[in-house]
Amino acid sequence: MKYVILIYGNPESRAIWDTLSAEERARGLRDYERLNEDLADSGELVVTEALADHAQTKRLVVRDGQRTTTDGPFAEAKELLAGFYLVDCENVERAVEIAWRVPEAQLGLVEVRPVMTLDDFLP
Repeated sequence: MKYVILIYGNPESRAIWDTLSAEERARGLRDYERLNEDLADSGELVVTEALADHAQTKRLVVRDGQRTTTDGPFAEAKELLAGFYLVDCENVERAVEIAWRVPEAQLGLVEVRPVMTLDDFLP
């Protein structure tokens, strides 16, 4: 079953990142590299990506038939999506085990959600 592991940042986690030394940042990035390699080797990694700064976000809304596109940043957001993993693994327990290896699990917020297919929306 597929699960998406959503990685969020917030001002506090960003402030912690900003105080880390270059060596500490490199260690954190190596943790990601090891996780990526382990998931690729196990065949569980579908895709992973980091997302650009939220200031580059475009938000699309349709109201009364009018399309509106607005630029970020969006100050009302407390947690910002920073990246994700899409994994294909045996069960949710394994997805949670993988998510605990994401460095942001110690600093920010990480969520695990099952992925649905279009068939899941049918009665």
